[in-house]
Amino acid sequence: MATRLGLDAELVATPHADPLLPEAGHWRHGVDADHIEARLRADTRGDIRAVCVVHNETSTGVTSDIRAVRDAIDAAGHPALLIVDTISGLACADYRHDEWGVDVTVSGSQKGLMLPPGISFNALSEKALTASRTARLPRAYWDWEEIVAMNATGYWPSTPNTNLLYALAEAIEMLEAEGLERVFARHQRWAAGVRAAVDAWGLPIQCADARCHSPVLTGVITPAGVDADALRRLIHARFDLSLGTGLGKLKGRMFRMGHLGDSNDLTLIAMVAGGGDGVAAPGRGTGGQRRGRRHALFRRDALSGRRPGDPASGRHAGLPDAPGTSTGS
Repeated sequence: MATRLGLDAELVATPHADPLLPEAGHWRHGVDADHIEARLRADTRGDIRAVCVVHNETSTGVTSDIRAVRDAIDAAGHPALLIVDTISGLACADYRHDEWGVDVTVSGSQKGLMLPPGISFNALSEKALTASRTARLPRAYWDWEEIVAMNATGYWPSTPNTNLLYALAEAIEMLEAEGLERVFARHQRWAAGVRAAVDAWGLPIQCADARCHSPVLTGVITPAGVDADALRRLIHARFDLSLGTGLGKLKGRMFRMGHLGDSNDLTLIAMVAGGGDGVAAPGRGTGGQRRGRRHALFRRDALSGRRPGDPASGRHAGLPDAPGTSTGS
């Protein structure tokens, strides 16, 4: 995309040997801040203008440490801007534009803010605004100067999506009423529950680093020779359940399970139930059912993040006090 916009982009990735995904091992890990620091130190002429990072990557289920990236830029003493995409991370995972020293944050309405697509947001530092005034890239609709000037009086330089703005106000009220700490904890609990279910199926999580597990979605790798998209089609046909496809290098090797935004425990139980029955379906060849554990996903343990048999760790909203029973055989 950057190249199509006329930018000279350099993709920086740390090689990772991976037996499951040898062609995309680095897609199973978060951003390597040390690698970024080393690359910036090598840029003695100051040719690099910005470091662009994705906070929560929806194609892989990996969340990166943005604070560590800012520290790497500072340690290198480099003037590059820090630009972060948190389209899927905002309102699902902790994110701090000012505190983490981000210069440009890009986000959107369609993930944690629980709205249809149609609104995009930029948060800008003074450094970013200053840089934009001398930038030579052609701009019209995306020019910050006119937008910032109009925003000062509550307006927009072109026709805004008024209905979505009303919906955004309601979404923000919902988030504030719950409290961001509770919102983030809810997403972490859902994510831990889904991962526990996937573990009970005997399948690996796409994100190989537990420190980077996404609270927004979980990627699931299918065994070599098992078409993840064929499995998705089977699950959709049998249960009217739509799971996300693998993208790019992961096409056909993994599927994605979302657990974000305006959802609840019962909805996620249905998702892992349909996914689990699809994985265990005869002829799928995933090896997904572990004897005696196939229905762990139906238990209270799955959405609490505890493994079956672990000691109880307190109540969770929307879940019964007593463990539930499996349904079906």
